[in-house]
Amino acid sequence: MAAFLLAGCGSTTKKLQQGNYDAVIDKTVKKLIKKPDARAAADMDRAYQMGNERDLERIRYLKMENNPDNYDEIFARYNSLKERQRRVRTVTPLNIDGRTYSYEYVDYDAEMVNAKRKAADFFYDNGKSLLEKALQKSDYRDAYYQLVKASEYSGGQYEKIDEMIYDARMKGISRVIVEVTNQSPLQLPRQVEEDLISFDTRGLGNEWVEYHFKHVDTNADYDYMVLVKLLTINVSPDEVKDTDQIFNKRVSDGFEYVLDANGNVMKDTAGNDIKLQKFKDINCTLIETRQFKTVQIRGEVEIQSMKPERLIQKEPFGASNQFEHFSARSIGDPAALTEEAFKKTQQEKMAFPSDVDMVMTCTETIKPAIRNAIYANRQAIQ
Repeated sequence: MAAFLLAGCGSTTKKLQQGNYDAVIDKTVKKLIKKPDARAAADMDRAYQMGNERDLERIRYLKMENNPDNYDEIFARYNSLKERQRRVRTVTPLNIDGRTYSYEYVDYDAEMVNAKRKAADFFYDNGKSLLEKALQKSDYRDAYYQLVKASEYSGGQYEKIDEMIYDARMKGISRVIVEVTNQSPLQLPRQVEEDLISFDTRGLGNEWVEYHFKHVDTNADYDYMVLVKLLTINVSPDEVKDTDQIFNKRVSDGFEYVLDANGNVMKDTAGNDIKLQKFKDINCTLIETRQFKTVQIRGEVEIQSMKPERLIQKEPFGASNQFEHFSARSIGDPAALTEEAFKKTQQEKMAFPSDVDMVMTCTETIKPAIRNAIYANRQAIQ
């Protein structure tokens, strides 16, 4: 128990030394709500005094500097003072071990309202100026953040600020069009090409990057293009190969009576006719058929900047797949076949998949490769 208490005291002392005063206040207030504790009260008092002193000194400096950009921090500092005061008031006034902990209430609202209003004016003026003079995407994005802050601080009271925020947002977004171009001799249905780029885009973009997979608007202005090039699609001819195997078997073929020298049926000691089992040899030819077809696709993903037009990166990709099917038929007496061989005759020939069907079997392999190529170069799309 003693070790635990020492560890707890050490943790609080370390937080005080690091200037993490609000964490000390949160911890000690929770303790004091449960049970009065002299050490916790002293730590709370120290953290409260030191935290307030730090914030008030910083506010005095910021005000002396007289920089409009400072009002955002001034507001935040006053907000910290107010919140800190609210927390300690949940356990004060407090009398413990002959000492009273009580703090005079300070109304920070007027200063907060003043700082908030001036911060809003600064962000609005700055954001509006950035929007009007913007030359590149980063300018519009900065304008957006400034105007959003101005709206938050002012409660949206500036005229047309929502329209300005929307305008900055739309002009700050980088739009990426993803397209497929088939440069191989094999013509593919549009649906197959579209399926190649129907993958999950989560993790590819960010707040300012949009991926488009169709030209939803002919007037859309794109900043980047991801071009999926199908360079070669090699589909083999339908291949059929037969292999023969002969099965021989001796099977029962009834019986015959045993005759004596006079041509009469011989009898055994019980008077029954004597019979001998007859056998015959049978055979069957098993013809196994192997159907085989392959596809190989090679391509590359090009990431291009449209403004200005330049190639950013090129990533190769590839995929292959095969169709293979076995069937069998028999010629002769099927009874000569083994059980395993007979089962093979139950499998019939299949129709070969078309060349397009073969390509479609590769799409689920190609899609991750395309996505990975974009993901690896996502930092280039800003």
